[in-house]
Amino acid sequence: MSNRLKNEKSPYLLQHAENPVDWYPWGEEAFERARELGRPVFLSIGYSTCHWCHVMERESFEDAEVAGLMNENFVSIKVDREERPDIDNIYMTVCHVISRKGCGWPLNIVMTPEGNPFFAGTYIPKENRYGRVGMKELVPAIKELWENKREEVLESARQITDAVSSLGDSLRRVGTSLLNEKTLDQAYSYFLSTFDPDEGGFGKAPKFPTPHNLMFLMRYYGRTGKDASLRMVERTLLAMGRGGIYDHVGFGFHRYSTDSRWLVPHFEKMLYDQALLAITYTEAWQITKNPFYEKKAREILEYLIRDMTSPEGGIYSAEDADSEGEEGKFYIWTVGEIEELLGAEDAELLSDVYNLSRSGNFTDEATGEQSDRNIFHLKEPLDDTAARLGVSAEELGQRIEGLRERLFACREKRAHPYKDDKVLTDWNGVAIAAFSKAAAAFGEKRYSDVARGAIEFIRQNLVRDGRLLHRYREGEAGIMASVDDYAFFIWGLLEYYESVFDEKCLALAISLCRDQFEHFWDEEFAGFFFTADDGEALITRQKEIYDGALPSGNSVSVLNILKIARLTGDPELEDRAARMAAAFSSQISRHPASFSMHMNSLDFMLGPSFEIVIAGDRNSPETRQFLEVLSSEYLPNKVVILKDAANGEEISKIAPYTQSHSSINGKTAAYVCSNYECRLPTDDPVRMLELIRQGQSSGKDSE
Repeated sequence: MSNRLKNEKSPYLLQHAENPVDWYPWGEEAFERARELGRPVFLSIGYSTCHWCHVMERESFEDAEVAGLMNENFVSIKVDREERPDIDNIYMTVCHVISRKGCGWPLNIVMTPEGNPFFAGTYIPKENRYGRVGMKELVPAIKELWENKREEVLESARQITDAVSSLGDSLRRVGTSLLNEKTLDQAYSYFLSTFDPDEGGFGKAPKFPTPHNLMFLMRYYGRTGKDASLRMVERTLLAMGRGGIYDHVGFGFHRYSTDSRWLVPHFEKMLYDQALLAITYTEAWQITKNPFYEKKAREILEYLIRDMTSPEGGIYSAEDADSEGEEGKFYIWTVGEIEELLGAEDAELLSDVYNLSRSGNFTDEATGEQSDRNIFHLKEPLDDTAARLGVSAEELGQRIEGLRERLFACREKRAHPYKDDKVLTDWNGVAIAAFSKAAAAFGEKRYSDVARGAIEFIRQNLVRDGRLLHRYREGEAGIMASVDDYAFFIWGLLEYYESVFDEKCLALAISLCRDQFEHFWDEEFAGFFFTADDGEALITRQKEIYDGALPSGNSVSVLNILKIARLTGDPELEDRAARMAAAFSSQISRHPASFSMHMNSLDFMLGPSFEIVIAGDRNSPETRQFLEVLSSEYLPNKVVILKDAANGEEISKIAPYTQSHSSINGKTAAYVCSNYECRLPTDDPVRMLELIRQGQSSGKDSE
């Protein structure tokens, strides 16, 4: 029998619609029922591609005995964290407050009918196991407390709620620290101290990509020229791109590596990981021109185009780790399977290149058992393998690509992992930024076309009464946008503008920035709340500034505001960005490396940064040459405006300071400003780069 989740749009909630647990979706109906029955609320938060969410469902929520206990003693609510990040953020904070340690998903909270939490946990098995309390023991224990010590429970719940609220209040105080170049140095020093020089990445297992950490280190290299900063980036990107965390057969990155060598991944694939990593590999190519980085960026985007983009242009959210009830089954191979498909000779070559063996290289994370199955991974560059085999790298690459295509075609016949096909505004915003940046860097129009399709999808489906919405699925859009939706979509629009110079998208970014200030801005203490001023009232209204798996909306917004300020010449926006940096300074200065996207914003704020106007016919070879030079160089702290006869009037409205900018004697001209100084225009792209280099040098000299 179905429960109340059967009418929801979330793939995660629909996965639980046939559970014997009498689930409610989040809403007043559930809390009203809890008050009516005098029962606690059991809140369970997860997402559709979460492996341990599936395990807990099979073990506990599909079990009639456990469901009976829950239905008798709780009113139970299911929440998709990707649909309701506002709820997830608050109760993740609750988990931190209660447990004093890191928490993940599934996230399970027990609270009063008024919404005040008093218990938090993650994965809960059916029976007690390995020191974890089981649902069969937990539910009766909570029942006993609720019936016999309710006043103590209510007091504890009030204290926990107050503690969570006070954490939010700490971000509503004026900061006392000054963020400066030393803050960037502190972040760099932390990454240097935790870097794994043998395997790349930071710390020990498990290892997460966290691309914005690498983005910061590239900016730090650009600022200081310290080779160690770039070495950390390159060692990590090469190790990840060759490792088992990367899908060498079908492309794209898995969620994280369970070991320190990037070999055995947690197999789910998330849209935001692909987008952030594509940006990072593209930027690494801009610095080094290493073709490996371009290849990886293109392959990631190819995976998104092929497997994750809807016919209407929206980009789907994720693919599961599991297929046929087993994590990773879709992705791993035995040597025998490969021999049967390709023949002994080609199977031997693949085994050599990708380190495959008959005894297998894959250890199941859940059971710890070794199997005869293999994860594809490279232990050396393909060029080195070619030299060892006595063939050219080009010849080996072509042969491997042909075999990969045959493996991929065979793999497509397997039972695929579940695909979460909802479209989220914030994650699509990051993807738009990735496609746009790669389109400009690699001169690939197809990528900007995909970005445009996603922009149009959001404009047509995820805007209501002029306001952004968060989620779309099966023809239905809903859920009020959070600050992340505004921040990430604006980021995408700004990158798209600098890819194709569509002034309508720039105007949309500016308009959405105004809306973001209207509904999310903290006028007294600066910064953006996660939820809008007219959004649902939860136990607290939070601000998020920590840059975790995704950068925070506040850190991305600082950079957006700075760029829009420079593009439009708006000093009020400059002031607001400075106020944000000051507001968060106390928290950031304690551990700057935890705020790596904020470090990128600070790097831009401290300068040198560049405002560049290209004046000329956008279709002329001369203008294209200027733009190609800019997009192929690593210049993260620049903004570029294109002004030609077709858009001159519109651009002058957006950026009034460009009214006097024009071509020189009929030739395309570049106007370069940096460090609050403008140079004479030039009609030579080489001279334009010289002016930029001079600005970078003078910025370093002034530090």
